[in-house]
Amino acid sequence: MEEKRRATTSTSSSSSQVHMSNDIDWQMLDKSRFFFLGAALFSGVSTALYPIVVLKTRQQVSPTRVSCANISLAIARFEGLRGFYKGFGTSLLGTIPARALYMTALEITKSSVGQATVRLGLSDTTALAVANGAAGLTSAVAAQVIWTPIDVVSQRLMVQGDLSLSKHLPGVMNSCRYRNGFDAFRKILYTDGPRGFYRGFGISILTYAPSNAVWWASYSLAQKSIWSRYKHSYDHKEDACGSVVVQALSAATASGCSALVTMPVDTIKTRLQVLDAEENGRRRAMTVMQSVKSLMKEGGVGACYRGLGPRWVSMSMSATTMITTYEFLKRLATKKQK
Repeated sequence: MEEKRRATTSTSSSSSQVHMSNDIDWQMLDKSRFFFLGAALFSGVSTALYPIVVLKTRQQVSPTRVSCANISLAIARFEGLRGFYKGFGTSLLGTIPARALYMTALEITKSSVGQATVRLGLSDTTALAVANGAAGLTSAVAAQVIWTPIDVVSQRLMVQGDLSLSKHLPGVMNSCRYRNGFDAFRKILYTDGPRGFYRGFGISILTYAPSNAVWWASYSLAQKSIWSRYKHSYDHKEDACGSVVVQALSAATASGCSALVTMPVDTIKTRLQVLDAEENGRRRAMTVMQSVKSLMKEGGVGACYRGLGPRWVSMSMSATTMITTYEFLKRLATKKQK
């Protein structure tokens, strides 16, 4: 993620118009350098935040309400540090191409839609929200082609070894034991075929496409508003520190709203990808309705929000880190002016 570019390319002498600082367009980037440095920077960010994703996933598939502290203690006691990084290799391997596809779709869509909004004569604020919302929607759909199979494999590895799940969900926990990501890939392909890697693909699109569209649109509006106040407070001075502060506050605001709105759908998606249903002694992929009924039986609407805390923290930290890292990356990858 990166600091939002302005959707318009025109300039104005009006003192009331708010300009985002140091915008960098897609055409200004050295693409090979951009993707190489991006892989390195985002891999570091993913490494730092991965344990929170593991906690979130285990809370979502748990049949009872369990605190993050208890899950963390159980992992540390029975699985050690490695328990917090189960499936990390698979996740990292898939995240690199998925992130590259995401960033490409994001930047190209923003640039194209931004130019279109200029021709339509939309207001600056509306154009900014439309361009970023469209970019978020397009990039999420494109990236899910890679991210969904990675989610299926990595999430199964994340919950493997969770004693509470094996005890309370003996009929729905997948019976396969995986040595690593490649072993999981082979066994899923053998038992479920290629379709097994796209469990929950439809609901993933319903989760992430609107979520990304809302996130980027609300982020751009929040950033515009916060940046305007910041500049007025500091006599219109632009500086790197100020940009980071504005990006962080905007990202945290957008992430909190997005996490709250999409949490139930994300919980259903996670269960579809990890758990099985048992019918007449045979295990089959769980359906959306079976997942919803199971959640309602376990705790009603509240069960759909298990893992909200870790997800909120993860999204906020990830978005804040990603947005500042991405803006830093874009500056590193900017073509040298001849």
